[in-house]
Amino acid sequence: MKLERTRVFRGAHVAGEVHRPEGGGPAWLDLRDLPMDAEAVAPVQAHLAAGGLLAYPTETVYGLGAPVTEAGIEALASLKGRDPDRPFLALVPDAAAAEELLWTPEARELAELFWPGALTLVLEDPTRSFPSGVRSHQGTVGVRVSPHPFVAALLEAWGGPLLSTSANSPGEPPAHSGHEARDVGLRLGADDSLLVVEVGTLPPSPPSTVVDCTGVAPVVLRQGSIPVSRLRCALPGLENHDD
Repeated sequence: MKLERTRVFRGAHVAGEVHRPEGGGPAWLDLRDLPMDAEAVAPVQAHLAAGGLLAYPTETVYGLGAPVTEAGIEALASLKGRDPDRPFLALVPDAAAAEELLWTPEARELAELFWPGALTLVLEDPTRSFPSGVRSHQGTVGVRVSPHPFVAALLEAWGGPLLSTSANSPGEPPAHSGHEARDVGLRLGADDSLLVVEVGTLPPSPPSTVVDCTGVAPVVLRQGSIPVSRLRCALPGLENHDD
């Protein structure tokens, strides 16, 4: 027998229900204290299907996201004020969802050991399986499998990848809570086409570590949550762009 969920009121808002402020600005969805399952993420899935944007938690910071479509890429780049030549990364549910990318043995080793986790892998996309805006001019794509329960539940329900970029204004640190992400949205001029998902404040964390696996040897492009020393335990020959 399926149990009915208790309606939790937080001021004028009801947990698990989308709130659209009368005065404008981003929409709001409070998922604190709710189980991260298909029912919880159903409003988010509907928002994405209608072409909306998201501000949502990951294992590191809050991110801004959208469907991996030309319209989603254009809308997210416009909101963020992002250079169109700078591609977004894609969050995927698992490595199989990015199977059309060119996986080197080193990339598979890293994915098996550190996914789900704060590791972004840059892989070649020879079949153009991802659109421009995710696929770089060099034909590469950055992908990651997030261990955050919200992202995992959403990607399972959504059935495809999602764009991801940090939720911040230019030159400012990324948001670590839904309230901070909403403030970012307001500063960027977002309306209720942006849905902010609140799950509470994330602990302080660096961004994901980024490893380029397209060359002869993998190279760390950005140091982050997973130390280079840990990656070198798996791949002693790993190069570091900052060395």
